[in-house]
Amino acid sequence: MTEAANSNGGVSGRLIVLIPSLARDNSDFDVLAELLQKQGYQVLCPQPYGLDFTDTQTDNETLFDLAGDVALLIEQQQLGPALVAGHAFGNWVARALATRYPGCVSGIALLAAAPKGPIDPELRNGINCCLDDRRSEAERLEALSKVYFAPGNDPSVWLYGWHPELARRQRLTASNTVEEWWCAGVAPILDVQARGDVFLPSVPHLGLQRELGDRVAVHVIEDAGHALIPEQPQAVADALTAFAETAMACSGSRDRYQ
Repeated sequence: MTEAANSNGGVSGRLIVLIPSLARDNSDFDVLAELLQKQGYQVLCPQPYGLDFTDTQTDNETLFDLAGDVALLIEQQQLGPALVAGHAFGNWVARALATRYPGCVSGIALLAAAPKGPIDPELRNGINCCLDDRRSEAERLEALSKVYFAPGNDPSVWLYGWHPELARRQRLTASNTVEEWWCAGVAPILDVQARGDVFLPSVPHLGLQRELGDRVAVHVIEDAGHALIPEQPQAVADALTAFAETAMACSGSRDRYQ
């Protein structure tokens, strides 16, 4: 079962769930969760399934299994459907959740989501360097700067907090999953992009909006890279709260977010 962190009392329909990036844990959301709480939201930050190695992984584990764990956590809160925001790899889990458990979701936010297609091998090598604590600090800082952070932003805040075995497990889980999750069911979607995200060929990147239509809104945040959350937490909080007000208001009628 997932763990919840950074939560406070809330009213029905004002629940935001934050799902972290590949090989990262929920501590990445400490500042963002506090900002959202100040706006009156209850915030749940599930620890990634398998982080503590007590969860048994099967050879056919999929993103839908991870989504089911989050769905159970949402249902236990009894606060109505949630806005679910997934950062990088976490957005895959959010989409799987919206696909398989639509009643749990009022809308989803994709935070620094990569476009469809294979990852550039150079970027993948950079990710592997970041999470490899056998590499020198200088090497990892250089990789963090190139892969995750916009120029001028401090990459050292992500020097620690990596879980290599979790990355292996998450990658296997993703490879086991059919592409059904990509469209996120019928949920309203906010595609939050970072201007300096090296995973995007152009910003704004409108591929998902062209594919899924007007239920996708694109929001671009300046002075941020693929890490996004530690770089611009206030801008991310502002984007999520603006989207939440509309998405949650429409969740009962299943209207589209404009």
